[in-house]
Amino acid sequence: MKILLVGGTGLAGGNAAIYLQQQGHDVTLMSRNKPTADALAGFDFLAGNYIEDDCTDGRLNGFDALVFAAAMDIRYLPQDGSISPDEFYHQCNTVAVPRFFAAAQAAGIKRCVYLGSFYPTVAPHRIDECAYVRSRHLSDQAVLAMSTADFNVCSLNAPFILGHLPGLNIPHLGALVHYAQGAIEGAPIFAPEGGTNHISTESVSEAIEGALLRGESGKAYLIGDENYHWKDYLELWFAAAGNPLELDVKADDHPMLPHAIMFAGAGATVNYEPDPAETALLGYGRNRIQSMIKEVVQTYTG
Repeated sequence: MKILLVGGTGLAGGNAAIYLQQQGHDVTLMSRNKPTADALAGFDFLAGNYIEDDCTDGRLNGFDALVFAAAMDIRYLPQDGSISPDEFYHQCNTVAVPRFFAAAQAAGIKRCVYLGSFYPTVAPHRIDECAYVRSRHLSDQAVLAMSTADFNVCSLNAPFILGHLPGLNIPHLGALVHYAQGAIEGAPIFAPEGGTNHISTESVSEAIEGALLRGESGKAYLIGDENYHWKDYLELWFAAAGNPLELDVKADDHPMLPHAIMFAGAGATVNYEPDPAETALLGYGRNRIQSMIKEVVQTYTG
């Protein structure tokens, strides 16, 4: 299958590109900038900004399938006040994502997988309260509504994604490793209230291929792996970093897991089990979080 992977230079997209290529697919990465990760150096690259570019110019022609792993989140929100969060997420997710899918449909692409967010499903009350969650809900609904017999579109709504990619520096993961080592001077050591589901990049990559091959058109799949309270999750990081501690739980804003990224609400606990039949259909493995934490710690300390 000839696949265009939008957002293929990032953590989730880059791992998916490598996995899909290993399964025999022909993968082209699309992003604003060429990949910096060594592991992605040999991939075909197509420059493109889905937010600003007119992608009806023919650049999407010739692909069988699309994997979209590029929607905007808080990491990209301008902090200079030049645009409000509501307008930023509206422009980048609610408007630009469906517009890009329409261009893909016009280019003759037949199968699409949209890597979405679990928040609209697991915390639906936040759709009306949070601009980011609302934009992910509206973009997901819009791309699924485009589904036809000739344009198979499904979404994978994922929780917190954990992984690493050789040559790609992810600052918040490096900071989390240093925090667990006790190497950030003055940083308070505790765990925030609540918890969430997590999934590894390996599982996401497997689910993406499963969705491309077997996904039901117009279907949104809630994917996930293991549930952890933040206390238990952080204690795994401390243990993997060689600094095992039992952490107190506090309602304070956490230096590594601040309230600003808790889109289900500060202190919320989001636990769920993905549907077993859907997990089998998509063909992704589970119970990988502890081993992935150890891999990430080794990557940032080795």
